[in-house]
Amino acid sequence: MPDRWSNKHLRLAIEAAQVALWSWNVHDNTFNMDARGFQLWGLPQADSVEFEDLSAHIHPADRDRVRAAFIATRSAEGPYEIDFRIILDVEIRWISARGQGADFGIIGQTMFGIFLDVTGRKQAEEGSELLAGEMSHRVRNLLSIASSLTRFASRSSQSVEQMAQDLTRRLSALGRAHDLVRPLPGSQGNAALLGDLLSVVLAPYDDQGAFAGRIRVAVPRMGIGEQTATALAMVLHELATNSAKHGALSSEAGALDLSGASDDDTLTLIWSETGGPAISESPSLEGFGTKMLTVSIEGPLAGSIAYDWQPTGLVATMAMRLSALPN
Repeated sequence: MPDRWSNKHLRLAIEAAQVALWSWNVHDNTFNMDARGFQLWGLPQADSVEFEDLSAHIHPADRDRVRAAFIATRSAEGPYEIDFRIILDVEIRWISARGQGADFGIIGQTMFGIFLDVTGRKQAEEGSELLAGEMSHRVRNLLSIASSLTRFASRSSQSVEQMAQDLTRRLSALGRAHDLVRPLPGSQGNAALLGDLLSVVLAPYDDQGAFAGRIRVAVPRMGIGEQTATALAMVLHELATNSAKHGALSSEAGALDLSGASDDDTLTLIWSETGGPAISESPSLEGFGTKMLTVSIEGPLAGSIAYDWQPTGLVATMAMRLSALPN
């Protein structure tokens, strides 16, 4: 190595890269780390730390995999990389452990490697996966919605021309709803009034024939920001899609009431379906749509949703923090 690469220079490079150094004594299964390593794991500085002490911080779902992977590195040739989660109080971090396998570079009974905090990269990957899944899910839902809208139009139309007009109007309303779902560029203030958003998102599901006006919206007058509008539109879109498939909006006699009230720092929206197919038991809530709905309402809306499956239809209560709505 050239003289210009001193230990000081190497230490500066390590600090710049935010790399944590570790050594592993394969005989007694103890680890030693530099100051950044102990900080990364949320442990007090010590001469060494037992592997079990580190394992206690590893996410339970990853613990056995990490243990097996480290043991396997003793016989696996070439560089290795193991990504796993650790828990620090309520915070979850993603750590990448990297080193050389097959005892390459071992000194005495000690192997060497690095830890990297890759939380940002993992969150970006999870976001990309969620976005890809959401797009696929939304395309399927759009096809289902188009089918439902066609059925609605055929039921209430007296002629092919009227059906075409009704279907075009419904698809146009659906397009306007998706315009609201798309975030506005830059900082342009409030995206919409709450009542306007709810009405536009739900308009394509209303029946303009004999059962016109079966969707009723009564909420406080307030402005909502672009992030909130996006999240709330996704929540309502999911609820309405499920209702059009299986709930009150799938039935000619079905009706939906969406009411709201604000108190202190909470906005409560009550989604109440009646007149749909009889509900004998609570359905499973394990699909991607439910996951997307939960992520949307718990994230940007800082809220929660509770389901009450009444025999006459679903009653969903959504609670959101008022201070989050202008965002």
